Amino acid sequence: MSLYAPADSVVVFDFETTGLSPAQGDRAIEIGAVLLQSGAVVDRFQALMNPGFAVSRFIADYTGIDNHMLASAPPCSEVMQQFADFIQNYNLVAHNASFDWRFLQHELAAIDRTPHNQITCSMLIARRLVQTAPKHSLGELVEYLDIESDGVFHRALDDAEMTARLWLKLVQKLQQHYQVTQPDFKLMQQIAKTPKAKLKQLFSNR
Repeated sequence: MSLYAPADSVVVFDFETTGLSPAQGDRAIEIGAVLLQSGAVVDRFQALMNPGFAVSRFIADYTGIDNHMLASAPPCSEVMQQFADFIQNYNLVAHNASFDWRFLQHELAAIDRTPHNQITCSMLIARRLVQTAPKHSLGELVEYLDIESDGVFHRALDDAEMTARLWLKLVQKLQQHYQVTQPDFKLMQQIAKTPKAKLKQLFSNR
C-alpha cells in the first residue's frame, strides 16, 4: 500500500511475547490485529502460538497467557504464515512500534518471509500531538483521552483494538486542531520523527 494511502486505512497490531528481545531468544506467543478501512474495523486477526518452550511465571502473570493455554496452540511458523497473508502490503501501526516490528521481522524471517510494509508508532505520534498527557503508555492515553475501554490490557487483540481507537483519535486531532483534512500515512510517519518544537513548521509546509 502506498505511503500516501489514507492514515485511517491501516493494520494495527500487537504481539505478546516471552520477553523483550528476539535477539536473546524470545518468541511471540500471541498476535492480535485489526484492519481499519476508512476509519472502520473491517477485519480482525487473533491467535496464540506455541514458542516451543515454557513461558516464565512473570510472563504468564503479565499477559494472562500460561503454558497450559500454549500447549494446544499452533506453532509460531503456522500462525505467522497466516498473519503475513492477513497484513499483505498494508501500512502498519503499533504502540511502541520498534518492539513489535523487531518481533514481526524475526518471526517472518524464521519462515523465509520478509515484511515489505511501512510502519509507524502511535506512541511517538501521541507524544507530539497529546503533549499534555502525563504519560504515553497505551493505558494512560486511553484513560486521558477518554477512549472507550473494558480495562483489559496485555492481551494482543485487546491492545490492538485500543491502539486502533487511539490511532483514530490522533487522526481526528489532526483534522480538528491542525486543519489537516485528509492525513496520509506518510504524514503520520513524519510526525513520529519530528521534534515537538518543529510540528507547526511541518504542518505549514503542507
